[in-house]
Amino acid sequence: MSGSTPKAVSLRGVTKIYANDLPALGPIDLEVNKGEFVSLLGPSGCGKSTALRIIAGLAEPSSGEVSVAGGARRSIGFVFQEPTLMPWASVRDNAGLPLRLAGAAREEIIARTGDVLAQVGLAEFADAFPRELSGGMKMRVSLARALITDPDILLMDEPFAALDEITRFRLNNDLLSLWRTLGKTVIFVTHSVFESVYLSQRVVVMTARPGRIAAQFSVSPPEPRGEEFRTSAIYAGMCREVFAALSRTGGS
Repeated sequence: MSGSTPKAVSLRGVTKIYANDLPALGPIDLEVNKGEFVSLLGPSGCGKSTALRIIAGLAEPSSGEVSVAGGARRSIGFVFQEPTLMPWASVRDNAGLPLRLAGAAREEIIARTGDVLAQVGLAEFADAFPRELSGGMKMRVSLARALITDPDILLMDEPFAALDEITRFRLNNDLLSLWRTLGKTVIFVTHSVFESVYLSQRVVVMTARPGRIAAQFSVSPPEPRGEEFRTSAIYAGMCREVFAALSRTGGS
């Protein structure tokens, strides 16, 4: 990748070894450009989620260097595997939680929450509670909460894995639309070859634990992507290539 391209995230020689001397990750070297959509794909337990947590500052590497554009990890939004919503709070209050914790003014919280709920298609459900939402809608609230602080980088850890296929396709399309509109850098962890190729500009295939980078694939069909791409020969061919690389790692 060109050295002159602004980098959002850079990992150099990063490893993670747990207290029982179990190597979980690396060493890996990875650079993600500003505004790029990158998927991390690999077998279960290969360290994909660990890599995200290290980038976010939620875990420390055992060795190596992590650089985040601007030098501040507060510019990162994180979407976890589970929505982890407060059941007693409304959609509005769940989405606005990071701003309240940061001590933002009430007027700012109201305005910003309205904006992000509209962006994720939940403006009409601001007063609803988690028990009234479908799985896909709960994940939209989680996405809104990650976007509420207007982060430069969005880290997503298998956010759609538990959803049915139709809901997952719809959220894939909506996520791509948000990425185009907002210009965020996205690093997306998934077990799905099909999802990684559909969403990403680049797919990074990782080996089994301790996770290293086994292969990288650029995905560059015409934008915007949609069902025409999903049913195209180009998409099918890319999926076969990525699946073959994943199979060589021992994953599936």
